[in-house]
Amino acid sequence: MSTPSTDAPAESSVRPSEASAFRAIAVAVLKGFLRDKSAVFFAVIFPLMFLVLFGGIFGDQGRSKIDMVQVGPVSILDDLPPQARGAFESTFDVERSDDLAAAIEKVRKGDADVAVVQRGDDLIAHYTQTDPTGAGITQGALRSLVDGANVAASGQPPQFTLTTDSVEDDSLTAIQFMTPGLLGWAVAMSAAFGAAATIQGWRQTKLMRRLQLAPVSTRTVVAARVVVTIAISLAQMAIFLGLGAAAFGLTLTGSWWLAIPLLVVGTLCFMAVGLLAGALTTTTEGAVNAANFVVLPMAFLSGSFFPLDDAPPWLRSVSDVLPLKHLNQGMLDVMVRGEGVGAVWVPLLILAGFALVVTLVAARLFRWDTA
Repeated sequence: MSTPSTDAPAESSVRPSEASAFRAIAVAVLKGFLRDKSAVFFAVIFPLMFLVLFGGIFGDQGRSKIDMVQVGPVSILDDLPPQARGAFESTFDVERSDDLAAAIEKVRKGDADVAVVQRGDDLIAHYTQTDPTGAGITQGALRSLVDGANVAASGQPPQFTLTTDSVEDDSLTAIQFMTPGLLGWAVAMSAAFGAAATIQGWRQTKLMRRLQLAPVSTRTVVAARVVVTIAISLAQMAIFLGLGAAAFGLTLTGSWWLAIPLLVVGTLCFMAVGLLAGALTTTTEGAVNAANFVVLPMAFLSGSFFPLDDAPPWLRSVSDVLPLKHLNQGMLDVMVRGEGVGAVWVPLLILAGFALVVTLVAARLFRWDTA
C-alpha cells in the first residue's frame, strides 16, 4: 500500500477522470430509470393517482351540520321552545363542555366549528374563518337564534346580544394534509425500491465484481446512484406540488422550501432501507418485496394516507419510532402549517440517525455474490 504522501498526487491526477466517470455513471443510471417503465410508474404515476383520487374525493367535501361546543349553561339554547328546537338540532351538532379553553382549542384544531358561552345576556361565539362560507352560516344561524329570543321577550327591549370572536385555525384542508404525506410515501417507495433493485441487479449480473476491477472508485459509483435518486425525489416533489396547486388549490407557506433538506435526508434514509433489503435477499424480486414489506405498512402507520389523531395510544407510540412519520410530519409543518426552521431539526436528526444505523447494518450483512 502506498504511503499518504505518494497517494496525494495520484489522487489529484485522477480527479478529472473520476469526475467524467461520475457523470457517465449518473447519466447511465438516470437513463436506465427513465427507460424502465415500471420504475417510472411506481415512482411517479402511481402515487400521483392517489393524490388525484383523494383530492377529487375529499376536495369539495362539506358537512351537513355545524359542530358546536356549548360551554356551561347557555339559557338561550337550553330554553328554546319546541318549535325552534327541531330547527336548531337540524343545524347544529352540539357537544357540551365546562372548559372554555379546551373548547376554543377544538375550534382552533378544526375539530369544531364554533364554541359558545353565555356571559349574562351576551352570547359569545368563538368560530374559525378558515372556511368563510361555513363561518357565514354559523354566524347567520346564531344571529337568528338571538333575534328569535329577543322577539320572544315581547314588550321588552332586546335582552340578548351576540358577540363573535375569530379564532386562528390550525386545521388543514384535505389537499394540504394529503400532499406531504403522499409525497413522503412516494419518495420512500422510490428510494427503497430503487436501492434494493439496484444492489441485487448489479450483484446478479456480476456488475459489482466488474466495478471492482474498473478504474473507477466505489465511492464514485455510489455517489452517482445517490445523486440520481435525490434528483428523482426532487422531481417527484416538483410534480406533486405543481399538480396539487394547479388542480386542487394546494397553498404552501412561506417556509415550504425547508421541505427540501428533509426530502434529501429522507431519500438517504430510505435508500438505506433498500440497501438492507438487498443485503438480506438473493434475488431482485425478493429485494423489492422485502422493501415493500417495510415501506407499505410504514406508510399506513405514519399518516401518509389518513391522520392518526384518533388512533389508539399504542399505535401512535409505534408510529413515533418510524422514520416516515417524522418525514411526513416535518414536511407537513413547514409546507402547510407555517412552521419555521425549528420544526425541521428533530426530523432531520432522526432521519439521519436512522439512515446511518441501517446503512452500517446493511454493510455488515452485505455479500458480493448471491451464493
